[in-house]
Amino acid sequence: MSVIERLTLYRLRVPLSTPYKLAFGPVRAFDTILAEAVDSDGRTGVGEATLLTGYTGETIEGSWTLARKLASRMVGRSAPDAKRGAETAVGDAPFTATALATAVDMLEGHPSLSVERTTAVPLLGLVNGTTAHELEAEIETLLAEGYGTLKIKVGFDPDQDARKVALIQRINRGRARLRIDANQGYSVDEARRFLRSLDPAAVELFEQPCAAGDWAAAKAVAETSPVPMMLDESIYGLEDIERAARLRCARFIKLKLMKMGSLDRLKAGIERIRALGMEPVLGNGVACEIGCWMEACIAREGIGNAGEMNGFLKPVTRLLERPLRLERGAIVLVPGERPTLARDALTRYTVAQEEFSAKAATML
Repeated sequence: MSVIERLTLYRLRVPLSTPYKLAFGPVRAFDTILAEAVDSDGRTGVGEATLLTGYTGETIEGSWTLARKLASRMVGRSAPDAKRGAETAVGDAPFTATALATAVDMLEGHPSLSVERTTAVPLLGLVNGTTAHELEAEIETLLAEGYGTLKIKVGFDPDQDARKVALIQRINRGRARLRIDANQGYSVDEARRFLRSLDPAAVELFEQPCAAGDWAAAKAVAETSPVPMMLDESIYGLEDIERAARLRCARFIKLKLMKMGSLDRLKAGIERIRALGMEPVLGNGVACEIGCWMEACIAREGIGNAGEMNGFLKPVTRLLERPLRLERGAIVLVPGERPTLARDALTRYTVAQEEFSAKAATML
């Protein structure tokens, strides 16, 4: 039986071309950990965790320390056993566990990553502008590029946010669906004030207005919202999905691979959302190409709305030898193409690297 022969960890700091504006502060670079696995048969796989302070309780320092600890225990073990070892950390550190477990998923040839025919996975377009002139130019460009869903970040000031959304609606004229994301930025009163001013026209959903752990707030806002609600930061696993259904505080549930721990766990989450009468949304706007590619592969299996796996478009440089293809607002998945790391970009943005081998572990 083959075993994990080598695991190499890379800690990256990848600058973004434009700051990503969120309610809890602008993101100027991605702090990413890549795990590259090689087994004794020569098979390879890469997994990713991009840490975002304010979104997850994991920190880049803590994640790096834990990833090294897990990797040291995974080498020399069979792929299934190594993956089980990584998944022991899902409860406390899902992002870190995902990097290691999905590296093994790819190495094993997980069926969801096997693309049999060319497939376009539609993405949403992110609206960043602030002035009327910027917004008009940006929206017209996104529509011309083929995006059918646009995302608007709010959660700053409910009155100013409402005016901005109204302006975007006038520019949009119903041509694209609108997703409005508050990133936990509002209190209940602020969310309700924002919603009182909101015209529901073309609004697909309103995402995570209040703090992730405040389920009472989620329920209170959902009960008065004129548009469907979506939870994101509140959701980390099946228990949270079931709680959202029980409280009836969301019609949509957004999942990210990095929060679920592995491809199979992500698929189980999607299935549970549907079984409970809600609709899954998939994708990570704070991720590099490995994570976005894996999410796109899962999305092609049945997600019926625009994906949010557009994080790979934000860095100044792509990390793959053959970057993900983007055509008409969609990731294009091509049969036989597997991500291969671009070593020059990897070298440029690596701030720490460590390798673990089965041979070294045996000698200890």
